[in-house]
Amino acid sequence: MAAHIQILSANDTFHIPHQGPEAGPVALGGTLSARLLIDAYSKGIFPWFSNDNMPIYWWSPSPRAILYPDCFHASKSLKKWLRQHQCTITVDQDFAEVITRCAEPRQGCEVTWITPKIDQAYRMLHDQGFAHSIEVWHEDQLIGGIYGVGLGKHFYGESMFSSRTNGSKVAMLALCQILHREDFTFLDCQLMTRHLTSLGAIALPRPEFLRYIEENKKLQDRPTIWNQSEIWCAYNSPLELNL
Repeated sequence: MAAHIQILSANDTFHIPHQGPEAGPVALGGTLSARLLIDAYSKGIFPWFSNDNMPIYWWSPSPRAILYPDCFHASKSLKKWLRQHQCTITVDQDFAEVITRCAEPRQGCEVTWITPKIDQAYRMLHDQGFAHSIEVWHEDQLIGGIYGVGLGKHFYGESMFSSRTNGSKVAMLALCQILHREDFTFLDCQLMTRHLTSLGAIALPRPEFLRYIEENKKLQDRPTIWNQSEIWCAYNSPLELNL
């Protein structure tokens, strides 16, 4: 069966991408409105493009990288580093700085996919209580962080950064411990990499991933669970890691 690419207008909603390309965008166009972004995530789709002057590319790759919260692999070296460095972990205390740091060019790659429009859209989602950040501090300096979107019992990771050894790993460890504590199903990592594999991520074929998506969508009728409004606001003091 031929792969199907959906062409979106501003008022459209997404089809669940059963027949979308596995290694290319499943939809083109639309806007980065909160309504369309939430609709996208609720159907296993996320935006990914590098030029605000181009149409928005929407993706749902197969296989899909996910990490079950209790399967994060904290290496001996990471645990040793944490014992030697007194870090403070916070939640949603500096979302703006985390996304700004995530948008900075990486070594060997001058192009960032976190364009000004992406930045603005996710700050909007954060203001509405859907996007969240984990911050890692050492000696009052922000050394790592991760942000993403939470819906129901899924957390869709978007980007992370590290300005010091292990900064992003500690952020991911902290996020997974929160997700495990709050009975989340998985952390979506989007695309498999060797680094993610080393941290415990696995690759799911699209049909299996979309079964999780369909199950999670049933929570839309329970607003406090779907919006997670009672979860993230509870983490208003530094988080203690379990090592």
